[in-house]
Amino acid sequence: MAPLIAFDLDGTLIDSQLDLAESANELLEAHGAGPLPVAVVAGMVGDGARLLVERVLRGSNLGHLNLDLALGQFLTIYDRRLAIHTRPYPGIVEALRAVSPRVALAVLTNKPAAPTNRLLEIFGLDGWFSAVVAGDSGFGRKPDPAGLRHLMAESGATASQTLLVGDTMVDVDTGRRAGARICVADYGFGRFKGGVVTSPGEWRAETPAAVLDCLLAFLDEADQNENPT
Repeated sequence: MAPLIAFDLDGTLIDSQLDLAESANELLEAHGAGPLPVAVVAGMVGDGARLLVERVLRGSNLGHLNLDLALGQFLTIYDRRLAIHTRPYPGIVEALRAVSPRVALAVLTNKPAAPTNRLLEIFGLDGWFSAVVAGDSGFGRKPDPAGLRHLMAESGATASQTLLVGDTMVDVDTGRRAGARICVADYGFGRFKGGVVTSPGEWRAETPAAVLDCLLAFLDEADQNENPT
């Protein structure tokens, strides 16, 4: 069976921080609060839309608002702003193209499925991935490893044949709990800050272009494990 490489979406495949921040700030403005800095909102991303909205409200002293109502408002706003500024990181498509003949590719995100699939389609990324597990796909959100294990089972890859690429400690914890290899997207806007990446089997990509180096290192390791000399 081919190895499996699963990618986080926001902060890994695509730079969506400005659209997320402007959507959050439009929600705050609707409730009479001032905007939060883009970097502050970006640092709240990674655990799904519900927790993002909850953090945004608390950060603006609006924690008393009905969370379900505010979440619905945010999702409506974000649906309208989904791809105004958002773009794939430079070098990501080239990395997917380079490794696609040798691996199964998938997306594992805490973002809801509807905006995830729309973004993949908008940027022509959907054709690269054989499977997408989103935050509302029924497997539990990362760091619950169930979604990654589902992708592994579908592809037939073992844990040692699986690489998870993501930009937060949530991704790192998910990969470790599933026994998978890890590539940390240090260029992303997640909250990895200060996390520890060990070796072997864990790599860092300081730029989007460096993701390919991580993918190739993983594939070299997988080849060696399959064909020991």
